[in-house]
Amino acid sequence: MTSHTDILIAGGGFAGLSCAKRLAERGAQVTLLERKKVAGQGMHTTGIIVGECAEEFALPEHLTRKVTDVRLYAPNLKSIDLHAPDYFFLTTDTPALMRYLSDEAERAGAKLIYDTPYENGTFSGDKINVNNDAFSCKFLIGADGPRSRVADDFQLGQNTKFLLGAEAEFEGLNLGNEGAFHCFLDQNLARGYLGWAIPSVGVSQVGLAQRMPRKPDIDAFVANMKDVFDFTNAKIVARRGGLIPCGGLVQPFARENVILLGDSAGIVSPLTAGGIHTALHYGVVLADAIADYLHRGAEHPSLVMARCYPRFYIKQGMRMAFERLAPDWLLNLIITNPIFEYAASTVFFKKKSLK
Repeated sequence: MTSHTDILIAGGGFAGLSCAKRLAERGAQVTLLERKKVAGQGMHTTGIIVGECAEEFALPEHLTRKVTDVRLYAPNLKSIDLHAPDYFFLTTDTPALMRYLSDEAERAGAKLIYDTPYENGTFSGDKINVNNDAFSCKFLIGADGPRSRVADDFQLGQNTKFLLGAEAEFEGLNLGNEGAFHCFLDQNLARGYLGWAIPSVGVSQVGLAQRMPRKPDIDAFVANMKDVFDFTNAKIVARRGGLIPCGGLVQPFARENVILLGDSAGIVSPLTAGGIHTALHYGVVLADAIADYLHRGAEHPSLVMARCYPRFYIKQGMRMAFERLAPDWLLNLIITNPIFEYAASTVFFKKKSLK
């Protein structure tokens, strides 16, 4: 027997849950399918949230930790301290945060079905059939990750450029400055991005990312930091990793009533690799566009999102420049240069545009 819903969302990450909650609040019938058995299981994201996102979306204080400073290291481990008044990052108990967002979406009226992945979909007249006709819907939203099966089934654009990230959570790790986001530039260990160590909720997060096809090596990164932090009593309690799209918006991101969202759409900053704010924000934007279309006869949501979705042209250019023009010897040389310090402060602390 086919279960019908107005909107079906494939994927229960930040983007899918944000969209599901808003759609339910707008009175739409929405069902979300998630392959994981429970919310928050097997997370792949660092869960680090920029200040702009924290200001737009109220998050439970007991699930977050505020970090206000940045200590930036060159490959030779010489460092500079950066600070900006009133700017901050939030680290999170990410699994607990996902459970909170899941509960919020259900309280709003969304139907969330866990342990049920999106498997396939086809157009059928004015409806879309999903998972061999187990579900049908008017709109299908693909929020199913950087390598989207929804995109594949409906001949939509696919991400082709990735960072590969890896992170470990440590208990008992002494970071020294517990109010700092420690960031490491090193084109050998973290080509195309950086490494990090940051205090979080009850643990410290240590990770790095590399531009694929290179793979991050947490153990080598930790060994490189033995003279920076005290790992004597440190113990790894969790590991995670995953793909981070860094090529910008995929094209096409929509076909008829199938629309991609979040990592599936490539709306992740190519420069900072930040995707949580865009996932939450555009989840709401897409939900409003669909609700307005269904209930008010407004223009098609794909047209709304074509105007709203970020293209990241400038950030893609900055990423290319960093990858090609920042060898380790140069980073070692300029780390204390006032011009470099100003540029680094701008990257970390300037209000993050969603474009």
